[in-house]
Amino acid sequence: MLCFFFLVYYLSSAACSELLSRHRRSWIIDSFTIEEGHPGPFPYVLGKITIDRDYQVRFDLYGEGMDEEPKGVLTIDKESGTLYVNRAVDYEEKTVLKLRFEAMNTDSSIDTKLGVEIGISDINDNPPRFQRDLFEISVDEDATQGSHVQTMVAYDKDERGTPNSTFHYEIKSVSPNHPDTEFTIDSQSGTMSFKGCLDHEVAEMFTVVVEAKDHGDVVSLSSSSTVIIHVQDGNNHLPAISGQTGSGKVKEHEIGTSPLRLHMTDKDTPNSAAWRAKYTIQGDEGAHFKIETDPDTNDGILTVVKPLDFEEEALRELTISVENEAPYFSCKVKERPPSGLWKVETSKGDVPPPDTVKVSIEVEDVNDPPVFSVSVKEVALEENAPIGTWVEKVTAVDPDSRDFVYKVGSDPAGWVTVDPQTGDITTVGTPDRESLHVSDGFYTILLHALDDGVPPMTGTATLNIHVTDQNDNVPQPTVDFVDVCVSDGPSSINISAFDLDDHPYAGPFTFELLGDVKGKWKLNPSHGYTAGLVKEPGVYSGPHTVDVKISDMQGQFAVYNLSVTVCDCSVTPNCRDPRSTATTAAPGALAIVFASLLLIMCLLLMAVFMTCRKEFAPMPPSDSSGDTLLPSNIENPGTDCKVVVPDDIVAWFTEETHSDPSNWGGQHHGIKHSNFSKEMEQNFIYEHLVLDMSHLYNENWNQTSWRSLRANGHHHTHQREEASTMNFHAALQALLHQRLSSLQGKEADLLDYEPHVYAEEGDFDVLSELENIILPDKDSYQKALNNLGPKFKQLASIRKPPHIQN
Repeated sequence: MLCFFFLVYYLSSAACSELLSRHRRSWIIDSFTIEEGHPGPFPYVLGKITIDRDYQVRFDLYGEGMDEEPKGVLTIDKESGTLYVNRAVDYEEKTVLKLRFEAMNTDSSIDTKLGVEIGISDINDNPPRFQRDLFEISVDEDATQGSHVQTMVAYDKDERGTPNSTFHYEIKSVSPNHPDTEFTIDSQSGTMSFKGCLDHEVAEMFTVVVEAKDHGDVVSLSSSSTVIIHVQDGNNHLPAISGQTGSGKVKEHEIGTSPLRLHMTDKDTPNSAAWRAKYTIQGDEGAHFKIETDPDTNDGILTVVKPLDFEEEALRELTISVENEAPYFSCKVKERPPSGLWKVETSKGDVPPPDTVKVSIEVEDVNDPPVFSVSVKEVALEENAPIGTWVEKVTAVDPDSRDFVYKVGSDPAGWVTVDPQTGDITTVGTPDRESLHVSDGFYTILLHALDDGVPPMTGTATLNIHVTDQNDNVPQPTVDFVDVCVSDGPSSINISAFDLDDHPYAGPFTFELLGDVKGKWKLNPSHGYTAGLVKEPGVYSGPHTVDVKISDMQGQFAVYNLSVTVCDCSVTPNCRDPRSTATTAAPGALAIVFASLLLIMCLLLMAVFMTCRKEFAPMPPSDSSGDTLLPSNIENPGTDCKVVVPDDIVAWFTEETHSDPSNWGGQHHGIKHSNFSKEMEQNFIYEHLVLDMSHLYNENWNQTSWRSLRANGHHHTHQREEASTMNFHAALQALLHQRLSSLQGKEADLLDYEPHVYAEEGDFDVLSELENIILPDKDSYQKALNNLGPKFKQLASIRKPPHIQN
């Protein structure tokens, strides 16, 4: 608590002491100003800081000009307070130096602080400066005096609002100095203009020097800028036509030719708008001509764009004038007063007439073609009109009054002729509306009128003959054969017809069946463009011929023999495509064959497996008359696997062969039957009978069939000693008989099978001839086949085997 009391007393005493001492202090600081660009010598005394005090203090100075930029300008004597300037300063760099003065006690404590600003006085050390030293501009020659040319702008860096930064503009020189042109500039704004007239032909360019000068008291500074003024040429000279070249002649009906070329002169700048010419044609009724400007020479080129007619006008008079693209003007100085604009005279709005010239174009006569009075004409002519029928008459006129004749130019079918003198058209052929040369009922011919000029000229007219229809064609079916499917009920197929004639000589048609068709065929419907041919259930499969009568609306008719094939569509989708039948049946037949072979192989393997033994046991002899095979021990040992043949087959075969040895009289496979051994006999039985009998087993044979075969007309009491002459013929004959019997029994099941129909036999009274086939030596055989006619291809399709027909 005692310490806090002393601290408060000390601080309050110090504060009171400071307040009392401040009343005793007195600062005396002069107003300091540094002159810009002072020449020296340096350092020089700027001033002194004086203070009335009872104790010693020291002075310090900080800020711009001391330890801040611009550094080193000022220094201060710390004891006396004298200020020194060490170097020159630039007003444009710094206008005021801001510093801080400090008074220091002897104990280095700060007595007080004070901010001080030292001003820098400006001098006229900067002239006015233009934005650029050189300006280049263009002015039109027809510009009116007083028009703005250019605005000059300058700037002075000296102190604003003082004479050092105040300046004015003035023109120092103009080159060339033309008496009719004077350039001026506003001294305050710098706006340039001119008085009088500009003339490109007198002065294409002016060089003007403009000066900006300030108003400094001690010294006046200035700078200049150059302005180059290009005078753009205007149209102050009229073009003049100087001459013409060319024949001045043009042939009638000819276009694109240039009979005339006009030449002109102009004092304005070439290739400028003031120099380029524009030509105008007057007196060109019908717009037959045009005139264009040659871009290189400025000549006017006259060209024919529409054919001229000598008979209408043989000589054409034209007036052609010329002017420039840019409008014409003129300017002339009348008076030059000392102030204000000059008095000038201009011709804008009062343009003199353009230069004109009259030209004559001669039209040369050429041979004109005859002209038909009607170029396209339409007439009517009935088809089948008799030869010599008058069709129409055409007339033509030749503009040159030359002789001419009429001719037929185009007559594709050769139906007409034209009288060369009168133009009457008559028929020389029979018109047929159904001809290929008739389109939409019209037959077109071209007629010519050919004169005798040099060269001869031809006029053309078109005659469209409308060939009217007659009922000269009977209806025709679209096809001459149809296919009908077999069914339990009636089945039908559509029959369509067409007629080359037009309405009302065509459809809808009436269809009628002729001949004995009751219970077999009928029509439903029987009227229209398509009829339905209905097959009754009683019609058998196979080819049939139906007579169909087809009548048009006028009763014209024809009878046609329609080939109808009836087949089972479930087996043969296309009755006339034998390959499809073969293709359908082939998989079933192959399946039966493969099944039979598989069954035979299984039976043989079972037989081999059951008869294989490890040791050979010879067959014991027996005298029994009921035995089937003769006893024999001629086989050599060593074979432990034998094929066993059923006993009833072997016994039957042995008995049959023993019954009649005389039936064996020949050779089989090159071996005499009378010399067969027992082993060869068994092998032959297996190869030629067992395999066949296995196949017969597949055809539902059984043991009863075998027994009946043995008992059918054969005797069992023959001697067994005749077994060496086996009778194979009887056995084979019996097997073939049974096989044929089985096939005949199955034929009744094949109800839908019919022999293949290659083609209908047709009418015996109509004999068709086949084409002659010539095979050139150079051509290939295949190429010759491809080029054969339709008759030969029809024969080839009939004779082609079923498996390769399409």
